[in-house]
Amino acid sequence: MEFPTLLSLIVLAIVVVALVKTAQIVPQRSAYVVERLGRFQSVLDAGFHLLIPFIDKVAYKHTLKEQAIDVPQQACVTKDNIQIHVDGVIYMQVIDPRLASYGIEDYRFAAIQLAQTTLRSVIGKIDLDKSFEERSAINEKVVEVLAEASEPWGIKVLRYEVADIVLPETIRDALEKQMRAERERRAVVAESEGAREAKINVSEGLKQEMINVSEGDMQKQINEAKGRSEEILLIAQATAAGIERIASAINQPGGADAVSLRIAEQYVKEFGKLAQASNTLILPAELSDIGGVVAGLTRTLDTTRSSGHRGN
Repeated sequence: MEFPTLLSLIVLAIVVVALVKTAQIVPQRSAYVVERLGRFQSVLDAGFHLLIPFIDKVAYKHTLKEQAIDVPQQACVTKDNIQIHVDGVIYMQVIDPRLASYGIEDYRFAAIQLAQTTLRSVIGKIDLDKSFEERSAINEKVVEVLAEASEPWGIKVLRYEVADIVLPETIRDALEKQMRAERERRAVVAESEGAREAKINVSEGLKQEMINVSEGDMQKQINEAKGRSEEILLIAQATAAGIERIASAINQPGGADAVSLRIAEQYVKEFGKLAQASNTLILPAELSDIGGVVAGLTRTLDTTRSSGHRGN
């Protein structure tokens, strides 16, 4: 290979390397930190940029997207001296690429370490039972500490979530027994309340039945009393109507004779019944004079009728 050809290839290679180092394309939601001769120069946003070859260089590349960083599981001791293992997730975002580059060596590692120490401190202030109930309070406390500490780092901690809490085997067994006992107690209470409700419903039903029966009896008695009163009234009205018709018939021609004959027949009939009902018979002194008896009754009837006419 001739020297001019080799020189041309070297020049071409230098031009290509210069172009590669000069032209920079920054992706969307990213930021590049440029240093010039070892000093901070600028932050390149998304787009196409030209740098000075061999003088400017991209020292740091940051994504501006929200990042989820896993916090490894660690041992924590609760207020009641129970050791548990807790892991979580930090959600953060770079808001100042310059500070994220020069404010701290590795903001991800620093955030993880700070989250772990803060979590151990928070867990140590609460009992084991509360550690499950107060996850939100634990998350908020970790975020509060991280947000305050990470401000000089150019990052923003959005939230922290406790992913899992692992209990020792003995504690899990004790909690399972406790929960099983609680479930059994609730079942017994529910059963007793159901039995009590059933008894109350039965007694209420019997009470209502007795009320209905008593109201029915009362209504029946009222109806029977009304029926008897109406019956008595009708009988009285019928008797009065019959007496009026008899009185009217007596005043008719021949009515008095008919009454006398009827009285005589009834007298003989009733006397005959009396004779059949008893072996001992007491005869009235005037038995032989039935006509006199009838005449006396007739006179009494005439006197009553005459008094009635005079009253009218």
